[in-house]
Amino acid sequence: MLAVAAVVQGCAPLVVAGAGTAAVAAHDRRTVGAFIDDQAIELKAATAIRTDETLAPEVHINVTSMNGIVLLTGEAPTAELRDRVLAKVREIDGIRRVVNEIRIAPPSPLSARTHDGWIPAKAKARMMHTEKIDATRVKAVTENDVVSLMGLATRAEGETASAAAAKVGGVARVVKLFEYLD
Repeated sequence: MLAVAAVVQGCAPLVVAGAGTAAVAAHDRRTVGAFIDDQAIELKAATAIRTDETLAPEVHINVTSMNGIVLLTGEAPTAELRDRVLAKVREIDGIRRVVNEIRIAPPSPLSARTHDGWIPAKAKARMMHTEKIDATRVKAVTENDVVSLMGLATRAEGETASAAAAKVGGVARVVKLFEYLD
């Protein structure tokens, strides 16, 4: 009986994570296959960067994929290192386009990343208070006070999301990377 309890407890996080992924995928405008492909792209790209002995200790890179469009944000101290990141990511199958928002700068400190971490939540909260967009269908990523918005949206939804994000304190710029449905 204890063995069964241990196995069940060990599987609980997997069941909860799987259910959460299924719930998000069911509400997303992407197909389930595209949703899973995007997660695989993000994992493969992050692994390619993390396992490169030249890149890993020098760069801070975030990888976000939405319907095969990959957004790279963060910092690389030199153009050569940035280009190496881009080359590694472009080798990954399933990527339709790479959007390079990597700044040439030393990696940002943890305090800046923490600050940036709050901005997408604030932007999504603003979006939730409007009837013109479903905030759960917008992916918001912030790096260095720049908010990038991704998703499958109508032009009106994209404008509403962008306006909401721009009103958040601390936002320097909003980048719209939507795939428009109209």
